[in-house]
Amino acid sequence: MLLQSGLDAFQQGRYQEAVYLLEEFSQTSLELSSPDYLTAQMWLMKAYQKTGDTEQARILWQKLINSNNPQVREWAEQDRPLFSSTQSNMPKAGRAAGVGVSLAMGGVGGSLALASGVTIALLFGMVFVLGLSLVLIFTSNEPLTGLAIAIGITLIFNLAAFFLSPFLMDFSQRWLYQTRWVNLAEIEHLSPETGKIIRQVCQQKNIKIPRLGIIDDQNPTAFTYGSLPNSARLVVSQGLFTYLDDDEIATVYAHELGHIVHWDFAVMTVASTLVQICYLVYSTARRFTRGGSGDSKIGNALQTASMVAYIFYIIGTYLLLYLSRTREYFADHFAAETTGNPNGLSRALVKIAYGIVEEGSRAQEPSRLIEGTRALGIYDHKAATSTGTAYRIASDPQKIGRVFLWDMFNPWGWWMELHSTHPLTGKRVRALSTYSEQLGLPTEFDMGRVMGEGKTLNKSKLYGNFFLDVVLYGAETIGFFLGLISGVFMLSSSSNPGLIMGMPLIGLGVGILIKAFVMFPDYSKAAPTDILTLMSDPYASPLRGQPAMLQGELIGRGDAGYKFGSDLKLQDPSGMLYLHYASRFGPIGNFLFGMKRVQSLLGQQVRTAGWFRRGIMPWMDLIQLEGESGTIVNSYHRFWSFILGGGSIILGIVLIGFLNGN
Repeated sequence: MLLQSGLDAFQQGRYQEAVYLLEEFSQTSLELSSPDYLTAQMWLMKAYQKTGDTEQARILWQKLINSNNPQVREWAEQDRPLFSSTQSNMPKAGRAAGVGVSLAMGGVGGSLALASGVTIALLFGMVFVLGLSLVLIFTSNEPLTGLAIAIGITLIFNLAAFFLSPFLMDFSQRWLYQTRWVNLAEIEHLSPETGKIIRQVCQQKNIKIPRLGIIDDQNPTAFTYGSLPNSARLVVSQGLFTYLDDDEIATVYAHELGHIVHWDFAVMTVASTLVQICYLVYSTARRFTRGGSGDSKIGNALQTASMVAYIFYIIGTYLLLYLSRTREYFADHFAAETTGNPNGLSRALVKIAYGIVEEGSRAQEPSRLIEGTRALGIYDHKAATSTGTAYRIASDPQKIGRVFLWDMFNPWGWWMELHSTHPLTGKRVRALSTYSEQLGLPTEFDMGRVMGEGKTLNKSKLYGNFFLDVVLYGAETIGFFLGLISGVFMLSSSSNPGLIMGMPLIGLGVGILIKAFVMFPDYSKAAPTDILTLMSDPYASPLRGQPAMLQGELIGRGDAGYKFGSDLKLQDPSGMLYLHYASRFGPIGNFLFGMKRVQSLLGQQVRTAGWFRRGIMPWMDLIQLEGESGTIVNSYHRFWSFILGGGSIILGIVLIGFLNGN
C-alpha cells in the first residue's frame, strides 16, 4: 500500500509526499533485496532529485550503482553522467600538487614508538608477574622450576596469541559481518585513486598488498588487523564508497595503510590479548577462591593474585587506550604525507560521522558493525552524533567548527578522551589543519577561527563548572562522611548514640538531593531550541543537565541490538539525539515501556522536554514526550533520587529520636 501510494504520488507530481511514503516503506521493509524494496529505492532517488535534495539523491545513487542486482545497476548507470560529476555540497579547500612532503607533527599525539614500547613492555611484565605468581602458588617448594615454567607459559601463550589472533578475527568477521575478500582491481573500480595509493605505499615500503575486504553495510567504517605487515587485513564497509568521494576514500585507505607501515596494528593485537590475559587471571583466581579454599595458604595467595591481576587489568586498559589514540594521530599524519591531502581526510572524518548519523536515522536499531568494531575502526561512532549533525543540515565548515569547541576546550572533553579509543574529532581535525598550513593550503575547517573563539570562552566558567561537577559526582559520599564527622562531633556534647548512625544517613540524603537538584534543574522555563544549537554549546556537561524543548520525529530505538529497549532516537531538522527514558518503577518499568509502548511511538512527530547532556555522545534525559496523536509519556529521572534522599533523611531523624528515647 505504501509503495503504490508513493509511486502514485511521484507520478502525480507530489514529490515531497512521495519522499515521505517511499522512505516509510523502505524503513519498514524486512527484506532489503526484495524487488519491492529496490523499486522503492530507485524511485526515492528520483523523488529526492525532484525536491532538490541532491545530496540524498547522490548517496542513494551510490548505493544503487553498487547493488548486487544487475538490473538495478543498469538502471542507476543511466544517471552516471549526472552523479559522477556531482560531488557532495561541502566546499573543498584543495590539496597539495605533490605527495610525500615531510610534515612536522609539532608534538601532536606524542611518540608512537615510545607509547608502543612502554605499553608492550609493561603489559608483558604484568602477564609475566601474574603467571609467575600463579605457578609459584602450586610449586612453592621449587621456585626456580616455577620461574622457568612461568616464563615458558608467558612466551608460548603470547606467541600463539600473536599469530593466531588474525585467523580468529577472520572467523569472527565472516560469522558476524559476512566480510567478502576482494582483489585490488575491484577496489580500483570503486575508487581509482585508492588503487594508486595502495600500489604506491606497498611499493615504497616494500610490503605486500594487504588482504582487502568489504562488508556489505552502509555504515561507513574502515579497520586493519593482523600480526605482520605482509599478512595484514584491511577491511572497509560499502558505506565508505557511498558517502565519500574518491579522494576522501583514498585518504582513509592511506590512514589504514599507516597502521600497517607503523606495525601499530600488530602491537594493538598483542596488547589487547595481554590485557585480556590479566582479566582472565583475575576472573579465574576469583572463581577458585569463591566459597573458600581447602588450603588457606593457597587461598590467600589466589586472593592476592586476583587483586593484583585486576589492578594490572585496569592499568593495562588505560595503556591500551593511550596507545590506540596515539596510533590514530600517526596514521592521520601518514595519510596526509602520502596523499598530500590532509583536507581530504578532514572531510572524510566529518562525512563518516554524517554517514553513521544518516544510516542511524533510517534504522530502528544501531548498527552491530559500528558497535562491534568501535576500537578497531577509523572513527569512534559515539562521537559521530555531534559532528554528523552539523554536516547533516548544512555543509558549512563554520557550523561544524563550532561543534568542535567542546572537543578542544571543555575539560570534560579531556576526561572523556582519556576513556576513549580515539582522539576527539576536533583535535584530529585541528592536527590535520596544521598539516594543510604546512603545505600552504587553505584549511577545510577554519580551526584558527575555532581556536580564536575558544580563547574568548569564560575559562573560570569552564573549569569552575568542571570542578563543581567532580564534587557533584561524589556528593553522596561527601554528604555521608560530613554527616559522620558531624555525628562524632555532636556526640561529644550529647549522650545520644543515635547521632553516630543517624547523622551519616541525613548527610547521605542531603547529598543525594543536592545532586538531584543540580543534575536535574527546574525545567519549567525550558526554551524551545534545536539539536545543533545544543551540541554547539562549549559549556555543556554530562552531569549538569540543560533544560530544553525539542520537536521532531521518533525514528527508532537507542539501544544497540535490544529489541525491547526503552531509549529513543529523536530527529529534528538539525540532527539526531538519543532520548533516555526512566520509569518510576526502575528497570522493570523500562523493560515494560520498551516492550509495550515504544513501537507504537516510532514514526510520530513529537514535542519533548528534557535535560540535555554532552559527553563523547550527547543525549537528553527525557522529562515528557507528547505525540501527535495526543499520547503523553512521562519520564521520572528524579523520582528515585527524591525517594532515596528523602527516605535516608527521615530514617536518620527517626534513628536519632528513637535511640535518644532509649
